[in-house]
Amino acid sequence: MFTFIELTTAKKILVLLFAYSVFAPASAAETKVKEAVSYRQLIPYYYAAARTGDEVVIREFLKAGFPVNLKNDKGYTALMIATYHGRANTVKALITLGADVCARDNKGNSALMAAIFKGEITIAKWLLESECDQNRQNNAGQSAVMFSTVFGRSQLTRLLIE
Repeated sequence: MFTFIELTTAKKILVLLFAYSVFAPASAAETKVKEAVSYRQLIPYYYAAARTGDEVVIREFLKAGFPVNLKNDKGYTALMIATYHGRANTVKALITLGADVCARDNKGNSALMAAIFKGEITIAKWLLESECDQNRQNNAGQSAVMFSTVFGRSQLTRLLIE
């Protein structure tokens, strides 16, 4: 038999999600309180799964009812976080699962801008397949092509101009 401490983070999250769904309190008021507390406690794990590229955990969160486009206090979605950390497979999975490719963070930056900043060409190409307005400016007045020029991403700049 294993203990909770011996589990990997991903398995801990799956156990928490299972417990969250199975051990519901009796009253409606207790259910609302429990859901709110459990939800807030699990949110950091959702973003950690995006950051580390753990698609299995992300899928479990979405099955449990987490919104795919949930934003943190900086306005980042899981798609933005996965993009910034170069987790190509996770980015592809999130797009397939309905992530909003056009979402903007609190500074007006998109997942495409994160891909440009980090030089993630493959991810940028996938994000460009969306119908987002690539000329939309962030809060600093920069469009995606301007952003790529500022960060010296000449290959991405050419791709955006095409």
